[in-house]
Amino acid sequence: MTLHRTNFQKVKRFLGNNTVTILFLVICAFGIPLSGYSANYLVSEVVVRIARNSFLIVSLLIPILAGMGLNFGMTLGAMAGQIGLIFISDWGIVGIPGMLLAMIISTPISVALGIWCGKILNMAKGREMVTSYIIGFFMNGIYQLVVLYGMGVIIPIRSNALLLPRGYGIRNTVNLIGIRKALDSLLMIRLFNIPIPLFTMIVISLLCIFVLWFKKTKLGQDMRAVGQDMEVARASGIKVEHTRIVAIVISTVFAGYGMIIYLQNIGTLNTYNSHMQIGMFSVAALLVGGATVSHAKIRNVFLGVILFHLMFIVSPMAGKNLIGQAQLGEYFRVFVSYGVITVSLVLYEIRKKHDRGIAGQILAQEQGVEV
Repeated sequence: MTLHRTNFQKVKRFLGNNTVTILFLVICAFGIPLSGYSANYLVSEVVVRIARNSFLIVSLLIPILAGMGLNFGMTLGAMAGQIGLIFISDWGIVGIPGMLLAMIISTPISVALGIWCGKILNMAKGREMVTSYIIGFFMNGIYQLVVLYGMGVIIPIRSNALLLPRGYGIRNTVNLIGIRKALDSLLMIRLFNIPIPLFTMIVISLLCIFVLWFKKTKLGQDMRAVGQDMEVARASGIKVEHTRIVAIVISTVFAGYGMIIYLQNIGTLNTYNSHMQIGMFSVAALLVGGATVSHAKIRNVFLGVILFHLMFIVSPMAGKNLIGQAQLGEYFRVFVSYGVITVSLVLYEIRKKHDRGIAGQILAQEQGVEV
């Protein structure tokens, strides 16, 4: 009887911890046959999405380690990456050198924005996620002011192909033909007739190795301690506020690099909108992979990319074949993106409250108090 109860509790705990992932598995299992896509096509598209999005999602892991939750402020890094791409497009630097220069340009911008964001989040302890989300909106206004009115007037832009007809401000769309698939095509192989951008995968793997190594360093251990209990960490001599700022800076810099990798795959920069949803989709993908506000691993990144973007791929065609309207799939996947985050946060709070209750009962029993 005790064994059955233990097994039941394990199953219940597993289902509770992986509710969102299981839900997406069901959605994908339902949608794939309805879409009518071949297995070869789906695998090819998923490989493209892994190469395109994984770097961005991995950039979210460090702030979670430091107990700062899901960094919606990663959009600050995405804006820095876009500014770097605008400059290299103006200067006509193409290929891998162009990408590297864009990363170099984005780095000091990302560092400055990350320090500023980290200081604000230190003043909003316990409310980091909503604060970083609002910071992203605020910086979007500054970014658009600079790009729409500053470039061509204060910041020199020589290329008429980039400027609006009035002579200043960047056009809505910037053609990144000079760096389009520069990284992806550097070492492209075919496996079972599926193109695999091997060099891009190697870059993503190096970032994952760096994250795993970083967690074992002194700074990584300090971040883990800060994430578990700030007061205990402070009593241990750890500079809590400084450590949290470093976590946000690292995340912001990596987000800038990730945005450059993301856009070189697409080949087009939507100047005023490309960065808008990148934070939301990256966070949603990580949560779909089984991560929580306080705990995330490398495997959550790749499982999330596969499930979340598989749903993105099949939902329009599944909607069209089901009721004759592909637009339903478009609405559905946007709805799901926000829904995943909402459900994950609610489940996290329920689990935290439940764990707190159990901890209180254990403490009361140890002190001989009836509960």
